[in-house]
Amino acid sequence: MDWKLIGSAFGMIFLAELGDKTQLATVTLTASSGRPWSVLLGTSAALLAINALGVVAGSALSQVIPLDLVRKLGAVAFLVVGTAMLLDWI
Repeated sequence: MDWKLIGSAFGMIFLAELGDKTQLATVTLTASSGRPWSVLLGTSAALLAINALGVVAGSALSQVIPLDLVRKLGAVAFLVVGTAMLLDWI
């Protein structure tokens, strides 16, 4: 098992999710429902499902597109989304 990769993935997702809109929605849902364990199970299942999609997509892409191109496409996507958010387009 690659503990360095596991730690990197955990740290990246933990920091990305900390304080974002979905995290704030989780706090709100927990506070309004009073059912923290149900919210924990639901949000954990959702995060697992969406990350599984990312892993499957990444694995499939790596079979047909060179890794260097995947990195460049990812960088461009982040720049486009970041610029759009900076300009209040999204």
